[in-house]
Amino acid sequence: MSAGPDSGAASTAATLRHVLGHLVTPLLMCIGMGLAYLGAFHAPEPHELHVAVVGSGPSSQVLAQTLQDEGNGALAVSTVADRGTAVQELKDQDIYGAFVPGGRTPELVVASASSDTTATAVEKVFTQVAAGQGDPLKVTDAAPTAGGDPTGQGLFFLLVALSIGSYASVAVIGGAGGGLPLRIRALLTLGTSLVVSLIGAAFAGPVFHLVDHGLGGIWAMAWLYSAGILLIGVGLHTFLKRWTTLGVMVLFVMLNFTSSGGIFRPELQPGFFGALHAFWNGAGFVEGARSYVYFGSHGLGSDVLVLALWCAVGLALLGVAALVESGRRKTAEESARVLAGARKTVAADAGIAGRPGTRQEEEEELEEAVAV
Repeated sequence: MSAGPDSGAASTAATLRHVLGHLVTPLLMCIGMGLAYLGAFHAPEPHELHVAVVGSGPSSQVLAQTLQDEGNGALAVSTVADRGTAVQELKDQDIYGAFVPGGRTPELVVASASSDTTATAVEKVFTQVAAGQGDPLKVTDAAPTAGGDPTGQGLFFLLVALSIGSYASVAVIGGAGGGLPLRIRALLTLGTSLVVSLIGAAFAGPVFHLVDHGLGGIWAMAWLYSAGILLIGVGLHTFLKRWTTLGVMVLFVMLNFTSSGGIFRPELQPGFFGALHAFWNGAGFVEGARSYVYFGSHGLGSDVLVLALWCAVGLALLGVAALVESGRRKTAEESARVLAGARKTVAADAGIAGRPGTRQEEEEELEEAVAV
């Protein structure tokens, strides 16, 4: 017997509702990505950007104060006694540019490994200062990047590759592997993060030469970073289900890439992203990699701590997920026992009554028994 036109229309309407419901996720992604990326990157401008004027005389003090006043909050200008001290502060990332006045060619010392865009912003400021004095500006890079990463942004794009490999794997382990025991999913998580980190190390070293030394440390931080994403994502899947993809996109793309400092440091971004930079995992990886490769591991401990704390949160979330799944499993087993007992009761009653009963009648009786 063929289905009537009403049945076909109902099926079409149900399918349409299903499709529209699932379209909510990509549309929210579109809105989120636009707000995050455009909000973070569309109009970079310095605020409280730390620079120094080299010299201890009255003229240096006057120049520093003038730059501070005219910057209207864009710069935080200090003075240092000599060029050597300024270079050390650059390598400690306490400042991002040091202006050495005097002579026929004033000098600006920067550290492009800290951020090429920040170095460019500082150079723009002091080029105008030197031009006002009628002198050309000499720019010296005290901490250049590796030859394979001339813009210093290769580490950011390595972060992107690690992130995509990690959060995309969440969908596979949490979705396709959802029927596996959580302990097996946890082992898959650790194994997958290891593979992702090895791929990242290959990109950073022999494939693109983003770093010219310290590859072992980059690999270790990449594993810690990837493991944090996977642990949190797989843990969240227990609670978010079909919304897990959107959840990890918010955490590890929208908020993560924009606050990492890989394109613009927080001093060139709105305050919200600058605040996230202090504790988000992407910033921990990017700043940790910079510190380890270019700045003698200065400040590396705090960056590794950030990555470790994200892993700890992931492990805790996985533990909570294990408890929840255990509770759900016990509830399902109890429901199955109740249903099986109800079926036996219905069958026994039907036999006692001396009537086989139709399947529909048995089902109705079964539903009533379960309801009771």
